Amino acid sequence: MPSDLLPLAAPLPLLLAAAFGALRRGSRPRLVPQVAEAAALAALVVALGTLALLIARGPSTSSLVGLAGVGLSARIDAVSVTMLLLVTFVGWIVVRYTRRYLDGEPRQGAFTAWLCAVIAAILLVVQAGNLVQLAAAWIAASLCLDRLLVFYAERPAARRAARKKRLFSTMAAVALLAATGLLAIVFGTTDIAAINAAARAGDVPATALVAAGLLAVAALLKSAQFPTHGWLTEVMEAPTPVSALLHAGVINAGGFLLIRCADLMLAAPGILAVLAMIGGLTALFGAVVMLTQPAIKTALAWSTVAQMGFMILQCGLALFPLALLHIVAHSLYKAHAFLGSGQAVEQVAAIRRPGPVAIPDGAAVGRAFVAALAIYAAIGTAFGLAFGFGHKSPQALALGAILVFGVAYLLAQGLADAAPRALTVRTAMRSIAATIGYFALQTIAEWLTAGTLPATPAPGRLEWTLMLLAVASFGFVAVTQALLPLWASHPAAAALRVHVANGFYVNAAIDRLLGNWSTSKA
Repeated sequence: MPSDLLPLAAPLPLLLAAAFGALRRGSRPRLVPQVAEAAALAALVVALGTLALLIARGPSTSSLVGLAGVGLSARIDAVSVTMLLLVTFVGWIVVRYTRRYLDGEPRQGAFTAWLCAVIAAILLVVQAGNLVQLAAAWIAASLCLDRLLVFYAERPAARRAARKKRLFSTMAAVALLAATGLLAIVFGTTDIAAINAAARAGDVPATALVAAGLLAVAALLKSAQFPTHGWLTEVMEAPTPVSALLHAGVINAGGFLLIRCADLMLAAPGILAVLAMIGGLTALFGAVVMLTQPAIKTALAWSTVAQMGFMILQCGLALFPLALLHIVAHSLYKAHAFLGSGQAVEQVAAIRRPGPVAIPDGAAVGRAFVAALAIYAAIGTAFGLAFGFGHKSPQALALGAILVFGVAYLLAQGLADAAPRALTVRTAMRSIAATIGYFALQTIAEWLTAGTLPATPAPGRLEWTLMLLAVASFGFVAVTQALLPLWASHPAAAALRVHVANGFYVNAAIDRLLGNWSTSKA
């Protein structure tokens, strides 16, 4: 077997494990959990081997295994290898967790089979060298995930959420298939690297721009962007491993699609602007609603809505290396958060506060924002002297400014008049660490993907407007959040909280528009 076909070996053990589990579908199926865990570990080993191959030989696309231009091919570059390592690692952890979490369930073998099938399909997506393989694996992953979402089919809420997710996934798949067909006609190939190379050379006819718009639609629907986000917050009836795999893996497919076709997307700045607007709105909306959720898993789901919006915003600003970094960081965090959600309540209950909570007033919030800006400027200047900060794009600097608002909110807790000195020092150190981490990881991501992902172009008037709007919006939300404890007891604030907790009833309006999703039809 040619060495450049090595990534295609990663899904094979998982597919075999899925077939083995399908034959032993009942409770405590003999050897099925062990085989599934070994298969996931074998896929991780293949991913590490692919990394070694990339380091030794550089980027490449394998020959096509198939007929008439349709089949499997593997793309080996910084993007695909990063995603291969991420998916295999998270998949292995989820499969290990499932081994105990579902022990004794009546359909443990069937669950394990579908879980392995989902991971295998995602692996085929992230390594795809051609659009036909990407679209086929994209659809397969969605269909297999549907089976996991209705694992407890007797629960009406699970059936309703799965049905809504299926509708939006079908719409995304149709858009992706249409884009694949148009690109094949325009460029005479479905090879992703060849299409990106043609787009980078400036050979992008109008039909290809239509295809870019369809890719954007597929990404928005797949990543649960406003107002189609409701299903993502309703799939909490599925077992915890499904939530972890969905929020840490499958939901990222929309962002990955945009990153994989980055050169083509750059040829359509109007489409990128739409992505930035929808992504920014989704990020703000999800973040605000998340703060009002009393249930751990529901809050995590709204967090994912916000994070996916921020990822789409990054793609819309043409910050594709940072969007890839965001996928990695969010996946690792969210997998850990969901798999550890069962202990979260006990951990919170165990906290013993030494005294009254320190609430920052307006002056403390103002000092926090000034301090955050000073930290950002000082660390940014240090990185500039060491790594050429002057070459940073305005889009990246705007994203850093949004980070400053998060740092300022953290600092405000430590600068409150009633805050103990230890808290002030601790929040200051964490803020400095967060800012250093941002610049360091941004520099590493750009260095690793140089030559694979296009550089961020100079912004035009539209891009400047979007950046200023994003910075102003996130800044307003950050200030409001920091000052919220001062007037949280006001009756108007209590009433507003009810509306926010219900997501301003957007999901209910979508349900009504689409027919109320009667469970009898699910």
